[in-house]
Amino acid sequence: MALSTSSMAGRSLILLVMAAAIPVLLFGGWVAFLNARQDRNAARLAAFEALDRVASRVTAELATQVELAEALAASASLDQPDLEMFYREAKRLKDAHPLWETIELVDTEGRQVLNLLRPMGTQLGATADRENFNKVVQTQKAAIGGIGPLGPISGKRLVALRAPVKRDERITFVLTIALVPDAVSQILRSAGAPKGWVGLVADAKGNIVARTIKEEFELGRPASESVRGAIQRGSEGAYVGRTLEGVEVDAVYRSLPGTGGWSVHLGLPTESLNAPVRRSQYLLAGGGAVSIALAVALAWLTSIDLAQRRRAQEAQAAIALGLSEERRKFAIEAAELGVFNWNLKSGEVLVSHRAQDLLNLPARLGESWDRVYPHELFLAGIHPSDRDLVAKALKGSVHETPTVIEFRTRDVDHNVRWRRVTGRPSQVNPDMHDIVFGVVMDIDAAKQAEIERIKLLRRLSVAEENERRRIARELHDQIGQSVTGLLLGLKNLEHSIGPGVDRGRADRVLWLQTLANGIGRDLHRVATDLRPTALDDLGLHDAVKALCSEWSRRFHIKVDLQILGPPNPVPLDIEIAVYRAIQEALTNILKHAKAQNVSVVIDQRLHELRAVVEDDGVGFSPEGAAPSENERKASGRLGLSGMRERLNLIGGMIAIESEPGVGTTLFISIPLGSGREA
Repeated sequence: MALSTSSMAGRSLILLVMAAAIPVLLFGGWVAFLNARQDRNAARLAAFEALDRVASRVTAELATQVELAEALAASASLDQPDLEMFYREAKRLKDAHPLWETIELVDTEGRQVLNLLRPMGTQLGATADRENFNKVVQTQKAAIGGIGPLGPISGKRLVALRAPVKRDERITFVLTIALVPDAVSQILRSAGAPKGWVGLVADAKGNIVARTIKEEFELGRPASESVRGAIQRGSEGAYVGRTLEGVEVDAVYRSLPGTGGWSVHLGLPTESLNAPVRRSQYLLAGGGAVSIALAVALAWLTSIDLAQRRRAQEAQAAIALGLSEERRKFAIEAAELGVFNWNLKSGEVLVSHRAQDLLNLPARLGESWDRVYPHELFLAGIHPSDRDLVAKALKGSVHETPTVIEFRTRDVDHNVRWRRVTGRPSQVNPDMHDIVFGVVMDIDAAKQAEIERIKLLRRLSVAEENERRRIARELHDQIGQSVTGLLLGLKNLEHSIGPGVDRGRADRVLWLQTLANGIGRDLHRVATDLRPTALDDLGLHDAVKALCSEWSRRFHIKVDLQILGPPNPVPLDIEIAVYRAIQEALTNILKHAKAQNVSVVIDQRLHELRAVVEDDGVGFSPEGAAPSENERKASGRLGLSGMRERLNLIGGMIAIESEPGVGTTLFISIPLGSGREA
């Protein structure tokens, strides 16, 4: 017993030592990794410092050379000009500057007047680097060009510094000093860059002016893609790219001010820069591996207890899962829902007994459990007109949002029944992305009630229009004729009054005529509002034209009407719905919008009729434009609700866009032809 207790104490001590060693190893590796990263950052900081030195020295050197060029351009020998005297003066100045390869004088047309590499009076050609020459002529300021090609006279790649020769505020010549790039190379090599870093100076076009390695082979060549890309991105920064030799480098760069786009680049091979970090990573990985080994050993020593606990938990989970499955089946049976699982990869569908009944799928006599069907047989239970639509929606529910769709089936008596299916992917296991989980519900009773309600509303709408037509006809034919007879009688009465009769009677007769005329116009307007004759005689387009014209004339609001598409005839119920919607929209604008201009657009297409009514009124917030049913009844705000009801009966939709102070736009869309049937 004592031996056993001692063994357990020794094992516990070993476990404590192992547990303590794990964080020590990880901490040591992490410290080494942080030190390596700090060294790498220090190397980059040193590169930035060297970059500052190189940029300052190269800029200063080029600025000095530009000042000398400007001083030479101001020589008195060019006042006349005396070219022979200037040739001798330039020769002496060039001999005093060994980095000057030559001096040339160019006229404003770009032709060389003299070049120190040729005797005075020699016929010379056009100057090189016309882009830099044109820049000096245009700006009338000194400019530094890029490195040029091998010169036909010098046989070298030179850098051109140009300064304008100005007399009497105009350019007479352009002075060019051609420099050898050695000065830039010496500055680049002596800048004190960190060990291993490669330096490069590029002109505005990305050509190499100086390089710390292989300069004799690379001078004048285009720099690497990464260098030219960095020049285009900005004036300074850092990037990772490849040299012309294909070596990956971490580089820093900066543009040189006053040089027309020159830039200095310092780069270190990424392999050299990241080597200490990589070694520290290996050390950290080694420490992690040892720590993992210690953790595995520690886990192994406690695995027996964990296994026992896991077995107990699995037994409890199995009992809970059985109870959950039993409750799920009971809930599905109580709700009379059918469920299925469609494996899109294998094409098999596992269908519950209730779903088999709802979809009228073949089942064995007396069988009451789930069955597997091929997806073709599963879809055969759906009405042919809805089959493709349901299949596409269920397949899309796996990759997109869950879908809810209503469709038709046929029972054993071939009667059409309505069902609703809900499909979605697994919410427990996202890896089951090829399986659709679906629920089928019987909605036939509710759907039939909805269909009957729509039919009733359509009959009510037709009855309403018929009653409007009858009342309008009565107003026009009967009361209108009575008013016309009254007018004729008043006219005869006016003629029967002689000139010697009291004038007051004649005025009263005239007043009665005016009143009767007003009554006639009001009756005509009311009859037109109830049922416009243009809608029956001429069609929707002419009826809307008459409505907009009369409305604009009566209320002094400008209406711009546009009719697009061919004027093909449309069903009467659609004409009535569109006309009433536009009429109600104009009434709402008059009551609430305070608009000055209204735009009405009717766009008739092959399978769709669209209408847009827009005003520049005060607008409103659509969120607050949906009162409750009681509020609508109390305030009489039934316009939008009535429009929606009327359009829903023919499969149309209405949408409103508005903001306070901006105006309101009403969109109406109604399917035509095959689109309406769908």
